[in-house]
Amino acid sequence: MPDLGKYAGVVLSSYVVALGLIVALVAVSIWRARRVKAALEQVEKRSKRDG
Repeated sequence: MPDLGKYAGVVLSSYVVALGLIVALVAVSIWRARRVKAALEQVEKRSKRDG
């Protein structure tokens, strides 16, 4: 790891925040994908039942 001097805390905390945001975005994307998939499956069940 490079020597960051007096800015080490700021730089490392920035990396932690950025990594946390990336993890949050991935988690939200997976959560939304599961919701959409469930909604589409319900629509497909209704269309097969009615058609």
